[in-house]
Amino acid sequence: MDKEQVVKKLIQQLRETLDLMHSITNEELKEYVEVAVFDYAKEHSLKSVEIKYLVERIYNSFRGYDVLQPLIDDKTITEIMINNHKEIFIERFGSTTQVDIQFESEQKLEDIIQSIVSKVDRVVNESSPIVDARLQDGSRVNVVLPPIALKGPVMTIRKFPDKPLLIEDLIKYDSISEEAAEFLRKLVVSKYNIFIGGGTGSGKTTFLNVLSNFIPQDERIITIEDSAELQIKNVPNLVSLETRNANTEGKGEITIRDLIKSSLRMRPDRIIVGEVRGAEALDMLQAMNTGHDGSLSTGHANSVKDMLSRLETMVLNGATLPVEVIRKQISSAIDIMIHLMRLRDNSRKIVAISEVLGVENGEVLLNPLYEFVEEGEKENGEVIGKLVSTGNNLVNQSKANLAGIEVDLEKVSG
Repeated sequence: MDKEQVVKKLIQQLRETLDLMHSITNEELKEYVEVAVFDYAKEHSLKSVEIKYLVERIYNSFRGYDVLQPLIDDKTITEIMINNHKEIFIERFGSTTQVDIQFESEQKLEDIIQSIVSKVDRVVNESSPIVDARLQDGSRVNVVLPPIALKGPVMTIRKFPDKPLLIEDLIKYDSISEEAAEFLRKLVVSKYNIFIGGGTGSGKTTFLNVLSNFIPQDERIITIEDSAELQIKNVPNLVSLETRNANTEGKGEITIRDLIKSSLRMRPDRIIVGEVRGAEALDMLQAMNTGHDGSLSTGHANSVKDMLSRLETMVLNGATLPVEVIRKQISSAIDIMIHLMRLRDNSRKIVAISEVLGVENGEVLLNPLYEFVEEGEKENGEVIGKLVSTGNNLVNQSKANLAGIEVDLEKVSG
């Protein structure tokens, strides 16, 4: 009998002998599981490693996240992708592989999903089959249920490190140069409005966290997210807001737009919007334009120019305005655009830092400050390159001057 068959047998045995499982404490349940496993081990001469595995696996099937628990506990895994109850893939060190484990049934996977979403007051069912949630450790969870998902319930878990990365870590990993990092630190302190763009998995939220570490501790910060992921540790005066889905009657929805409008009445020094995806882009730009300097946000795009185009489209979702007016709003609200990319060797890099200058002949003007220059490739496929200054200076230095900070690139880089 293989391990999974043993697990199923012992789980069934416990279900038959234990009534009212919810009324038993975790410690009591652990004792019952250990007794059942030890009894089985005596008959079949199991090794201590096998006994430990069985105890943890069976306990997790009742109180943890079943077969997912070891994957969630494994710090080297950054993403867990469940295509259905029989197909589970993981990402580790940038490489995706399928793991040789599965849920005992589709119903068990659905039970785990309901357990996760209910803990953050979210609802997912056939009538509302898509939901974003999070685990207690902050990991991001996306769920898609049938009939939308054709092969069965789909769940994707994006894990975050226990200890948020610092700019020193990104410099060590060659994700950014030391010079560019110091330049961005000065921009954040000087309250430049910064927008971070990049593709899926390029590290936008991680980099937003890193930049937030540069915010002075005496400021009041409001963070607004669909599902709370930001880990801002250094600012004591912090308010974190999260959207809410509509209830089963279609009422009670709180959108990012609602939260941005509300945040303006909360006396923020800065507003951080985790990610803009739609009409809330207009509210974010208006907030940046009405004295909330130093605000930060992120969005999905393939380049800096593409991010500008996407922002236009998102604003049009919220208001019928001429394109020229939208572009003026964007150029007056956002000072700096940063673009991140996941390269072919799975490394994440800052590949562009540009200043938004204004609108000329109907087009938003950009002043490229730093660009990633690829120099080749190692035998193992690792991309060789670095983020280098374009030689252009920051044109709008008024915010830096007001803060008494030197941002002239020639003087800074020496």
